[in-house]
Amino acid sequence: MAVVSLVLGIIAIVIGVFTSGVLGWLGGIIGIIGIVFGALARKNNPSGMATAGFVCSIVGTVLSLLFYLACIACIGAGSAASSSFCTLAGIIL
Repeated sequence: MAVVSLVLGIIAIVIGVFTSGVLGWLGGIIGIIGIVFGALARKNNPSGMATAGFVCSIVGTVLSLLFYLACIACIGAGSAASSSFCTLAGIIL
């Protein structure tokens, strides 16, 4: 279970960092599953790999969800700025 947690944590980090937040929800789900496996691995057989998988899963979950929320905020700010610009210019979309 420690190896599974480590692999899922690394995948969550890669998804969070390299997809620019677009697939952050997927990285968050994978990271949460990795956290569960890491907690079970640390409970059954405490080892360095179990701890590493647990920590990587937490970091991957946080990064993925943080970048995803930042992506949503940028899209929202862009659409708000675009609609206010059109209103100020007298253009109705």
